[in-house]
Amino acid sequence: MPKASTKREDNTKRLRYIRVLERFTSSITNYLSKVDDPTKELFDKKVDNNRRYLERIEKIALYKGEFNDLEKLVEKIIAFRDSDEEIEEIKNVILYSANQIEKSVNQRQYKKDKHTSSQFKDWE
Repeated sequence: MPKASTKREDNTKRLRYIRVLERFTSSITNYLSKVDDPTKELFDKKVDNNRRYLERIEKIALYKGEFNDLEKLVEKIIAFRDSDEEIEEIKNVILYSANQIEKSVNQRQYKKDKHTSSQFKDWE
């Protein structure tokens, strides 16, 4: 049986890496947004638990802007884990960055055609 092509393997690795990045950021953002009183210790523990998944997978070059932004957000979260910043400042920065990434993704995915019925009125 022939082996899978290297292009297919690269795509599989890239998708796996992207999913791990998304899982990492969604776990951290869900924790920060849903917990009423987050603490730095619990944040550090959450980052350490999720960092294990990142360490298992090899880093792949990402070419899309949103995925590069996602990768930068993960690096920022890991940097905050080692910093002395207050948890409220960390929470604000991470949630703002995650929201900006989500906004850029949603903006490209869906655009409503406004006034579609009125665009053909000149033809009548």
